[in-house]
Amino acid sequence: MEAVPTRSQRLLGLTAVVAAILCFGMSSGIIKWPGAPGSVIAWWRLIGSSILWWSLTLTLRVARDRPLPSRASVVASTPAALCLGLQISLFFTAVTKTSIAHAEFIAALAPLLIIPTGFLVFHEQPNWKALRWGVLSVAGLVIVLLYGPDAGVATWQGDLLMGGVLILTVAYYSTSKYARGKGVPIIDFMSTIMPIGLVTATPIALVLAGDELWPLTWQTWVSIGLLSVLTGMAGHGLLFYAHRSVPIATISVMQVGQPALAAFWGWLIVGEAIALAQVPGMNFVMLGIALVVWSSQRAVTRTATASGTSGPDPAPGHLVD
Repeated sequence: MEAVPTRSQRLLGLTAVVAAILCFGMSSGIIKWPGAPGSVIAWWRLIGSSILWWSLTLTLRVARDRPLPSRASVVASTPAALCLGLQISLFFTAVTKTSIAHAEFIAALAPLLIIPTGFLVFHEQPNWKALRWGVLSVAGLVIVLLYGPDAGVATWQGDLLMGGVLILTVAYYSTSKYARGKGVPIIDFMSTIMPIGLVTATPIALVLAGDELWPLTWQTWVSIGLLSVLTGMAGHGLLFYAHRSVPIATISVMQVGQPALAAFWGWLIVGEAIALAQVPGMNFVMLGIALVVWSSQRAVTRTATASGTSGPDPAPGHLVD
């Protein structure tokens, strides 16, 4: 039986979640800052993250004789890797073609699709009544999309790309859950998906911006380096650490604030404006998602208490960046 985390362990876990949210929240502004094609930054970020994760893997191999990822782990992780390559490429491209507020608040709707997917694919039993709170988020998203500033940078092409990102996020979650169910360790999983993700990211980068893959400006290199460390390594690693002491439901609710944080960093880093009329919509999006996750977890807790077992994981918020 797993030991109950101490108060200090929970505090460290919550601190890790906050740090991870800060890392992911800054990513959209960093993607947009150098003005390079998003597919180019996504391609190089996968390479940077691959180097970092494999450096860790090889270090553990030498220092602790930890085995390299097994063939079974690679096979189980490959579907998630292919989804990740597509998801990152489209997300990074969409962020450069629409406003950060639009991109982040569209991405925030992922749990509304992940919960039904868990029912259809993994036979989880979601609380369908909880999903009704999603109407608040959808209404809020409409407000965010319709009432942007007149001098905004949002485009319908970028918003449409984010719709594809939303679907790929659900696909990535589903395939990641499959790999996790096969018992793939997190280090093996991350070391596998980053390089294999290049299989799907490379064609997109070549088609959209093949002649811009090299050379890169110093601003683009700085952006790639920051993203490789902040999201490709630190963000995912911190969330994995937090899972030891912080319930997934708590992490999901905390991540609801990430879009608003991203919009703030978008204003700070690249000067994107936020219209006052969009603020109520942003609040509706975050409130709706929080209520969906909270209501779902509340139902799971009641069921688990009655049966004496632990229920399924609730849907997470932002999964990849």
